[in-house]
Amino acid sequence: MECGAGSGGVDGARYLPISEHGLIGDLRTVALVGTNGTIDWYCCPRFDAPSVFASILDADNGGSWELAADVPTRTRQFYFPDTNVLITRFYAADGVAEIQDFMPVVDESREASRHRLIRRVMCVRGTLPFRARIAPRFGYGAEAHTVRARIHEAVFESPSISLALTSTAPLESDGADVSSHFKLLEGESVVFALDRISDDVRPQACPHAEAEVQFEATVRFWRQWLGRSRYRGRWREMVHRSALALKLLTYAPTGAIVAAPTTSLPERVGGERNWDYRYVWVRDAAFAVYAMLRLGFTTEAEAFMGFLSDRGIMRGVGPTGPLQIMYGIDGRTELPESELPHLEGHLGSAPVRVGNAATTQLQLDIYGALIDSIYLYDKWGQPISSDRWDEVGAVVDWLCEHWDQPDEGVWETRGGRRNFVYSRLMCWVAIERAIRMANRRGLPADLLRWQRSRDAIYRQIMREGWSAKRGAFVQGLGDDVLDASVLMMPMAKFISPTDPKWLSTLDALTADLVSDSLVYRYDPEASPDGLRGSEGTFSICSFWYVEALTRAGRLEEARLAFEKMLTYANHVGLYAEEIGRSGEQLGNFPQAFTHLSLISAAFNLDRALG
Repeated sequence: MECGAGSGGVDGARYLPISEHGLIGDLRTVALVGTNGTIDWYCCPRFDAPSVFASILDADNGGSWELAADVPTRTRQFYFPDTNVLITRFYAADGVAEIQDFMPVVDESREASRHRLIRRVMCVRGTLPFRARIAPRFGYGAEAHTVRARIHEAVFESPSISLALTSTAPLESDGADVSSHFKLLEGESVVFALDRISDDVRPQACPHAEAEVQFEATVRFWRQWLGRSRYRGRWREMVHRSALALKLLTYAPTGAIVAAPTTSLPERVGGERNWDYRYVWVRDAAFAVYAMLRLGFTTEAEAFMGFLSDRGIMRGVGPTGPLQIMYGIDGRTELPESELPHLEGHLGSAPVRVGNAATTQLQLDIYGALIDSIYLYDKWGQPISSDRWDEVGAVVDWLCEHWDQPDEGVWETRGGRRNFVYSRLMCWVAIERAIRMANRRGLPADLLRWQRSRDAIYRQIMREGWSAKRGAFVQGLGDDVLDASVLMMPMAKFISPTDPKWLSTLDALTADLVSDSLVYRYDPEASPDGLRGSEGTFSICSFWYVEALTRAGRLEEARLAFEKMLTYANHVGLYAEEIGRSGEQLGNFPQAFTHLSLISAAFNLDRALG
């Protein structure tokens, strides 16, 4: 991609588009780095902590770390090969320079005393002047802070957190902010390091030699991790970028996997569909485990299983059964939702929300996603323990009693509970996979009861989830509304991918919900979801569509749809949740759901093409 210096994207100089960002992280938190060199999203010290930089949500009041050439330039951004180290290059009349952005990560240990963000500016040709402005706004822009600055060090102190900035270039205090101006000749560099400090962790300079050591160690970590991948197919670069993105969304201290590292990036600019995704959705994390296992990454699956067992998540007792749909990255169950009216939202898309009220929803499909991931881990990873099997058995026993009821469904609608076909489908998956595990390993189970429930769900879906009028499986029992979630039916092995009823469904979905390979979830006018406004196409559904075409043997269509979807990735191969009418990325960014479905679609399409 290219952009001119000083052009801030779709709203003059105030906001870069969501897609104009790369991502760095240390398996605890992340930062978004714009193609203009600005960090406009960073929460410290973990994903769900209040923001330090959030100008992506409020250009004036959110806080940012600007770092750019001080002359007109064009820029390009890319990842150092096979890593999550981000490079932003500046091309000017008198020279070329680059910023190397990364968070040091050496291993996957649960404890890390120092949380550090390093920005190394290097002039590779000619000469270039640079400017930096570090303007944190703590507590989502609501907390005041003080600054103590010296020539090469500044300390920002707020009531909740303190950060130390060190630099090999001179720093100047400017009220609540710190700035720096410097000029680099070819071969010269400047290093900035931002550290969280406390009584136990004091400010620590990051001289050139230390930055190089940290850079090499971080590159080595990411390359060694990626080297465990077993994928050797046609789309290796995109699949591996998706795997690296998913890895950045893992929280090493607990094994949790967040749905996305941001909050309130809009599904429709100016609309109200803005949610906080910095938590562990059981469904998203379980699907991510499947994608990682497909590529040979068993450690991540093992860590997530540890997250479930260490926090007793499958032994819960609540109004939605043993599980709730999401948890905090530390396993907490309370995620109260609130709005931040002092932030205007990305491109004025209010409200900005933190927390998520959907925790109280009943979404029965999560049981299928979770037990399917346990089944695959037991098959491809390590045999599950007797304690884990007891938990699975208790969950399935509960599900046998409770599957036949309305819920809010996979799309978390806020328009009331309904009898969604996808929820029934995934209840069938949960029970069917548990039966498979019991039979394969000879584990104790009430198999007669489980089989009766499994078969009852199957018959109900075939009888009431099929619309003769539409010639398709539909969104809800007894209705005629199409929904892309039923694309999972052949993938879940509920129905043959060449069954006449399924092929008819695929044709109906193609006619009504597909637009040039992009797939809408459903039509909100035909199926009101309790929210105002429209939304873009849902990228996970687009990759599900590719996989459904693949399994139906329509390989030419599948390959073309997949290649088209790849053109909607941003310049470094990342996807948000949705794609807008003109191809823009919408929603939280990057989105685990999208990247895990890309991996699955690529894997299965590769295998089918031979």
